[in-house]
Amino acid sequence: MYQTLRTLLSNARCWDTDSQRSYQDLFERLDTNKDGKVDVAELREGLKAMGIFRQGAAQKIVSSGDQNKDGCLDFNEFTKYLKEHEKKLWLTFKSLDKNDDGRIDSSEIQQSLAELGIGVSGEDALKILQSMDIDGTMMVDWNEWREHFLLCPAHNLEEIIRYWKHSSVLDIGDSLAIPDEFTEEEKSTGGWWKQLVAGAVAGAVSRTGTAPLDRVKVFMQVHSSKANRISLLGGFKQMIAEGGVTSLWRGNGINVLKIAPETAIKFMAYEQYKRLLSSEGAKIETHQRFLAGSLAGATAQTTIYPMEVLKTRLTLRKTGQYAGMFDCAKKILRKEGVKAFYKGYVPNSLGILPYAGIDLAVYETLKNTWLAHYATESANPGVLVLLGCGTISSTCGQLASYPLALVRTRMQAQASLEPSNQPSMSSLMKKIVAKDGVFGLYRGILPNFMKVIPAVSISYVVYEYMKSGLGISK
Repeated sequence: MYQTLRTLLSNARCWDTDSQRSYQDLFERLDTNKDGKVDVAELREGLKAMGIFRQGAAQKIVSSGDQNKDGCLDFNEFTKYLKEHEKKLWLTFKSLDKNDDGRIDSSEIQQSLAELGIGVSGEDALKILQSMDIDGTMMVDWNEWREHFLLCPAHNLEEIIRYWKHSSVLDIGDSLAIPDEFTEEEKSTGGWWKQLVAGAVAGAVSRTGTAPLDRVKVFMQVHSSKANRISLLGGFKQMIAEGGVTSLWRGNGINVLKIAPETAIKFMAYEQYKRLLSSEGAKIETHQRFLAGSLAGATAQTTIYPMEVLKTRLTLRKTGQYAGMFDCAKKILRKEGVKAFYKGYVPNSLGILPYAGIDLAVYETLKNTWLAHYATESANPGVLVLLGCGTISSTCGQLASYPLALVRTRMQAQASLEPSNQPSMSSLMKKIVAKDGVFGLYRGILPNFMKVIPAVSISYVVYEYMKSGLGISK
């Protein structure tokens, strides 16, 4: 079917006399149930056959062309949409064709991206070109350009760059450790908050699904030692024996609750740090984005850190110890004072940079390795590869920062001790190493690793469903 659609697209030109017949043939191919209309499901299948997998593309095309609002396109609506879309694509093609020779080469792509403040290497520009170059001339003419984008809702240069950024793994500074970059269009139309909401809901579902593993991790971090070895299964048995199966979700409520303020503060702080770090009117560089993202993460953590302490205490609580999170907060404040809400803050802050830096470095290395060895016909690696790269890079980041995370958790749990008995970060780390060896700094890492893949998978699935429900086509 892909070759058939390619032939039909090649023959269709909005100003040719044969365009009506070409559009008719294309419409009939897409209209698989022969009811004279193309709905979202039919168009989605057609796009998949053409190798266009962008989330929400079919919905956006139907919404743009559906004049009578019946949820599908008849032939007249379909034809009108294609003609109007082609005109926009032609203007974009002309803006990219700097020397006006009717063809686009990799240097023109690189130059156009540079004018928008996006620096890409010649190799990356070449990979963009190759994804559109049908005849292997290392140049893209108008027919190749329109075939590539005719049934893609992107029509201006900014949208097309976002399409490349989404469906190709370009080295333009993206990282899981850095907050999402939103365009001015997304900020003005409200698309940014929909993506934040989708991410928050995905995080809530993911954390709830993996809460038992998270609780046993904290349990092992605080209570396990050479003298008191606690296995994964043993930890689960102790918790269930003490509080029943539902006790496996202790601390999950506040863990979910802190997602919203943390996400909002991180996003707002990130925007402010970007403005401070970049000169006025200039595009922010990759290293500045990384620094802004790390500072935004530190700012968010500083603000919501008391909730982190509450989460640890509630996770470790015994049956009947606290009536809820407010009761826990009141008892900590009354017995230990305000300082108790910031115990473990130093190792927590120190852990942000190694996690973010290693996460970014490993992700970029894996991404570039895939591009070098497997990106033959397209630079689009697909969902599984992207999820795999994200999972591995996140795991490596956690491995590097885990000792600091363990010390932070111990300090949070031990804040109830008398001030004279409360160890500092360095003394606690020395004590753990002296007593349990270096491996003592990695107590509980098994359940921590075990929850990575299910957490990433649940987050991705829920995020995609939320984006679809909120009408996000990105």
